[in-house]
Amino acid sequence: MKILSVIGARPQFIKTAPISHAILKREKEGASLREVIVHTGQHYDENMSEIFFQELEIPEPHYHLGVGSGSHGWQTGQMLERIEKVLVAEEPGLVLVYGDTNSTLAGALAASKLHLPLAHVEAGLRSFNRRMPEEINRLVADHLSDLLFCPSQTAVDILAQEGIRRGVHLVGDIMADSLALALTRIDLRSEILGRFGLKEHSYLLATIHRAENTDQPENLRAILTAFQLLNEPILFPVHPRTRKTLGKLEYSSPANVKMVDPVGYLDMVRLEKDARMILTDSGGIQKEAYWLGVPCVTLRNETEWVETVESGWNQLAGAEEEKIIHAVNSFTTPETRPELYGNGRAAESILDSLAKSLGIGA
Repeated sequence: MKILSVIGARPQFIKTAPISHAILKREKEGASLREVIVHTGQHYDENMSEIFFQELEIPEPHYHLGVGSGSHGWQTGQMLERIEKVLVAEEPGLVLVYGDTNSTLAGALAASKLHLPLAHVEAGLRSFNRRMPEEINRLVADHLSDLLFCPSQTAVDILAQEGIRRGVHLVGDIMADSLALALTRIDLRSEILGRFGLKEHSYLLATIHRAENTDQPENLRAILTAFQLLNEPILFPVHPRTRKTLGKLEYSSPANVKMVDPVGYLDMVRLEKDARMILTDSGGIQKEAYWLGVPCVTLRNETEWVETVESGWNQLAGAEEEKIIHAVNSFTTPETRPELYGNGRAAESILDSLAKSLGIGA
């Protein structure tokens, strides 16, 4: 069976790696599987795209659609048109989409319109905030999908509450697979602490990329003011969207905040692992912080990864200056860290479920 994977953004490159590796392994063992990778071009900067393919040894995309950035409607429309042409040409037995980006939405819509079986990896997540573009994308993808691969029982329960019970599989989180792979490589392939003059557990790591923070200057200003008032070293890899807004604000970073370009996945894992604390609005980094045992302050008012908050390893501070400062200064690390989101074998579980559900060779 031909599986067509639609990816386009940094988190999706990380998520697709374990599945691509598992498909190749089974193909070599004689299974009737073949993957066609379609890169929409949603993230196209080298530090946001190519480096992930190199570091995670993801096969070169068969199609690169080159859509690039733009408004949500324009970007999704361009992707939908171009993905549809690929689907008509390739006639896959299954379309696989990941996460909650515009690439996810476009891939799901294109497959559904052509009546092709659709699978969604990282199904069932909800922030219950429909002002987030990601919330709309994941809602639509879930309700169109034939197979839904959930990272947690909470996600399974949410789908059931929405009336989605068929084709739902609890497989764990695919990003745990990717992180396990990265941890075997960072000691040999990442020298980023020395490059930036950092010492282990003596700095904060910050990332900001969500539209609710980057597209609302008052939110971004409050977060940056909190960074300055924290008055301890902060490394801040700056997302292209965030850098654009900072330019409009004519922002000049204070002495304690080091702004750098986005870094590769292995370097990012090293930075996360050795940080004293992480401040982020990224869902993926919230989970990685948890798995690595690093306290996390989330720069949002809600999170899809509620279990990390319930465990005490993640605190929600939103974009409020005082809340951010209080969370960082008062954070008490819990004594226990229960296993969350599976055992790092989500890719194998997904392929086993595909084989059983679609009757393909395992």
